[in-house]
Amino acid sequence: MNQIDMSLIDWSRAQFALTAIVHWLFVPLTLGLGLIVGIMESIYVKTGDKKWLKTTKFWMKLFGINFAIGVATGIILEFQFGTNWSNYSWFVGDIFGAPLAIEGIIAFFLEATFIAVMFFGWNKVSKSFHLTSTWLVVGGATLSALWILVANAWMQYPAGKSFNLDWVRNEMRDFWAVALSPVAINKFFHTVTSAWVLGAAVVLGVSSWLLLKKREKTFALDSIKVACIVGFAGIVLTWWTGDGSAHQVAQKQPMKLAAMEGLYEGGNEVNLLVGGILTPGKQANDSKDPFIFKVSVPVPGLLSFLSNRHFNSFVPGIDNLINGGYNTPEGKALSTAEKIQRGQLAVKALADYRQAKAAGDETAKADARKVLVENFAYFGYGYLNTPADTVPNVPLVFYSFHIMFILGGFFLILFILVWIYSNNNKFAKMKWLQWVCIISVPLAYLASQAGWMVAELGRQPWAIQDVLPLNVAVSKINTTAVQLTFFVFLILFAVLITAELMIMFKQIKVGPETENVKNEEDLSNNPLNY
Repeated sequence: MNQIDMSLIDWSRAQFALTAIVHWLFVPLTLGLGLIVGIMESIYVKTGDKKWLKTTKFWMKLFGINFAIGVATGIILEFQFGTNWSNYSWFVGDIFGAPLAIEGIIAFFLEATFIAVMFFGWNKVSKSFHLTSTWLVVGGATLSALWILVANAWMQYPAGKSFNLDWVRNEMRDFWAVALSPVAINKFFHTVTSAWVLGAAVVLGVSSWLLLKKREKTFALDSIKVACIVGFAGIVLTWWTGDGSAHQVAQKQPMKLAAMEGLYEGGNEVNLLVGGILTPGKQANDSKDPFIFKVSVPVPGLLSFLSNRHFNSFVPGIDNLINGGYNTPEGKALSTAEKIQRGQLAVKALADYRQAKAAGDETAKADARKVLVENFAYFGYGYLNTPADTVPNVPLVFYSFHIMFILGGFFLILFILVWIYSNNNKFAKMKWLQWVCIISVPLAYLASQAGWMVAELGRQPWAIQDVLPLNVAVSKINTTAVQLTFFVFLILFAVLITAELMIMFKQIKVGPETENVKNEEDLSNNPLNY
């Protein structure tokens, strides 16, 4: 399997990355804007103020456009596990498929059932039932994210499994270990709360554009106030869960953490970086300085604290992880070369076990099983060629992480400033701040995409951390077929994104209902038809 065409792996990764990136343009806006719409409708039902009905319907219209296209791209993404990564699906499908099935059976059907009431039930059901339907759609979307993220977290930290030698598959041993994995729970809250930030940024940007056009001042300022509350809560919780993510990555994926910080030579009391410029061409175990320049957070040992909850703790760098020899709670760390050697023993033992089983040799079968069990923790390493294979693309991971890190600080300041000025009636006159809010929309998407690049690129070369590398997970199909479908998807996604942007911009330009609302019957039953 090591002789597989590397271009097939690269094109399969590119196709999956394209689909994932496009899908993730829609998901966070669905989660963030859904929460904001739910809050706005709750205010309307509680107060009876018709201006909140108008506000709710406008943002619900944008939510609906985004939701529809997001569902389409998500379906394509799930099919690619079977088409491009069939070995992966065979090897861990018994585990990975469970949360995806639950997502479809519970979360997706919850959304599908109540979204019709949410969009077409105005004046056909009571206010309270309609509000309940809205929150159930928002809750269904959030539950959908939960189970997708449980599946993704298992790829980062494969808990609750056992290996079936006879079928050469991993099987679920403990469902709750998979569903309640600390990596899964933290990843879920970090992803959802960051989506609140993006949804709030979009509301700020659209509302600021209306103010610059001197339109719908009351609507815009009301929307901004709700967005600031959601955005501030979201960014604070994102920072808090980000701390949890850093700790989990340090414990479960130390190579990813080292790449995030550009840390080649670890040590005690390691500082956290604000940013820096990496030295081009830097490789593991060479003599080059990793940085042209760097800026650290002025708190000594902060990375050590985030990693191990102690400011003087040891954090291994890329060179340390490759060379081994440092102390861990389990003893001296093995070098990557030793892990590859043990992995090769495990791979050979599996082949010997299957051969002995076919020959009916119980003694050889037992001996092979023993060797496999002793070395199975390093099974995936047996398919790697050199220790350098375990190092991800450090520049991509490093810059993605620090873009996300810096923008997290930017959004914290932005929501505080906008809240202060919107509450003292100065925001409507502050054009510079309104332009900052508009610019913050693409910055929110950039931060969101950067976060996923860190999560996925930082795990390389593993499809499943320490268990299954990409060169084993990929389907044995013609590279040309993957190239062709890549460009088909590229064209399809370009059309979908263009269509959504045109529809969204058109509806934003039209704006919310401008006529005075005398009663609910004056509004269309269909929130998409103003």
